[in-house]
Amino acid sequence: MNKFTTFSILIFLPIMVFAADFSISTGGGAFGGYTFTRYTLSGDDLSGKFVESKQRMDRVNFGGFVFLDLTYAMFSVSYQASNNKYRESVQYPDGSFLTDDIGKGKEQSFNLSLLGKYPFTINRKLQMYPIFGLEYHFALVQKRKPDDSKIWYDRHKGGLKADRNKDDKPYKLSAWNSIWLTVGGGADLYLVKNLFLRTEVHFSFRMPTTYEMGALEVVKQEPTNIKDPKMGGLTGTPTLRLSIGYRFYDKPKK
Repeated sequence: MNKFTTFSILIFLPIMVFAADFSISTGGGAFGGYTFTRYTLSGDDLSGKFVESKQRMDRVNFGGFVFLDLTYAMFSVSYQASNNKYRESVQYPDGSFLTDDIGKGKEQSFNLSLLGKYPFTINRKLQMYPIFGLEYHFALVQKRKPDDSKIWYDRHKGGLKADRNKDDKPYKLSAWNSIWLTVGGGADLYLVKNLFLRTEVHFSFRMPTTYEMGALEVVKQEPTNIKDPKMGGLTGTPTLRLSIGYRFYDKPKK
């Protein structure tokens, strides 16, 4: 049994357990958020000198989504666009730089999410719930423009040295696909009988991408020559989601 199947069972099991209180709703809306990346690859080079390769990125995200809510589980599809500023450098302990790349980036992705939720009825018009689940982002666009250049480079074409793997070949666009672990909470405010305004706050943690794991092999080569690099750091994103939904099915009460 694969991990996704196991996770799906854990998400949908409450539906079977609490089926006496079950409804279906759908809707759509927009979101905005901020993503920070702070990663460090470090180790000794061939001469025994300590070297750090640092990746720092700050990104503003925005997009739209639609959702299907099954009371205790929610599935959503979204489109996301992002603008970022980045800095990737290789630095020695004395503060000197071997390389120091600074620039801007643009990203787009198609996202799927599966979230578990447990609603609590506060009053006749308000429902609140915690959420926990997974998201998968499919990279559609990855572009960068170094500050010393006027050209926007498609990263999967390998126009920049940093976008090529240990064999000096471009990464596939899928190297920037990503898995996110999401926690948060939300509230539904019913405007009329079945129409509601939904507000959610998510905080998501991203697993290292294929591109970032590939960097572990790249830094073993010239000019860094790190013998046994170690990776440390975090990518996280807080997100605010606003939407309108409509509940079109309630299981008849016995």
